[in-house]
Amino acid sequence: MEYKIIFQDYSKALKKDKLLGLKCNDCGTVTCPPMMVCQNCTSTNQEIVELKGEGKVVTFTTSYINSEGRENEIPITIVMVELDEGPWIMGNLFDIDPRTISMDLIGKRVKLGHKVFPGDKYSAGDSARPVFSFAL
Repeated sequence: MEYKIIFQDYSKALKKDKLLGLKCNDCGTVTCPPMMVCQNCTSTNQEIVELKGEGKVVTFTTSYINSEGRENEIPITIVMVELDEGPWIMGNLFDIDPRTISMDLIGKRVKLGHKVFPGDKYSAGDSARPVFSFAL
């Protein structure tokens, strides 16, 4: 069994603000970030799709601890976004001061962007990660 999308290809697309997922040809579920099997029915009969990268915030947290090498980037707000196509994906939110966040953030529309984070001793080098900003 082979991955339809390897992490390097997912990251490369994200660097171009393209969010790739997998659509199951058996049940129609969209999985993002991509996994080897459908998260709903475990089928491997999937195809690569490009997602719009828009959705709404379903939950969030503010972290005062960041990974090694990024200690000066605190606090950070991490949001879980339900994409319009269905899957939930996590990323940082950059449009707001984390010290001023309230529960009003839940349900706000956001759109995808990306940020390239440096590698550390636990990774294979630089990679792009999803980040979000408020949709207009």
